[in-house]
Amino acid sequence: MARRSAPEVNAGSMADIAFLLLIFFLVTTTMVKDKGIARLLPPKQENLIDPPKIKQRNLFIVLVNKDDQLLVEDNLMDLKDLRQAAIEFLDNGGAPSGSPEYCNYCRGKKDPSSSDNPDKAVISVQNDRLTSYKMYIAVQNELVAAYNFLRDRESLRLYGWKFTEVKKAFAEKNFRGNKADRVKTEEGMKEIKLLYPLKLSEALPRKAGN
Repeated sequence: MARRSAPEVNAGSMADIAFLLLIFFLVTTTMVKDKGIARLLPPKQENLIDPPKIKQRNLFIVLVNKDDQLLVEDNLMDLKDLRQAAIEFLDNGGAPSGSPEYCNYCRGKKDPSSSDNPDKAVISVQNDRLTSYKMYIAVQNELVAAYNFLRDRESLRLYGWKFTEVKKAFAEKNFRGNKADRVKTEEGMKEIKLLYPLKLSEALPRKAGN
């Protein structure tokens, strides 16, 4: 009795199937993006010039040591109080009335020993090399929240909407309005940023114990 030969499997199209599957997974797979703090570094300059001098009253110094303790303007401070302290500094408006640096929209104490106006005010943050990442992020969040509070206040006063809510709507592509509304709103956001420009300066981390 003759033996039957086993039927052969046609594998000629296996390569095509594998290629199609590869394309399918490349198209449908979503890549997870790392989230961090949005900061733009200054562009590289060939001919370096001396940075403009900042008056001491326009500088708000925040130090974080290796034990995650907060020192603000040479005073120990709890993290929960940092936001309000930054708001009072940015919104002080200490320049005298009638001067070019006078801030007519600031609602602060007008203390001549504190910042002249929001454009001159600079917040300087310095961390220890052993500062925890959690504390670093917490400090950054509180300082940015101080700017957002003031921007929301002014955008409500001038335009009737909150800066942070509109910014989020633009980021998530959920802005409701026609093209003219969008252009007008974007111009308003630029104006708010000019009223309270975000000026956060990060010094080089210190060695532990210094």
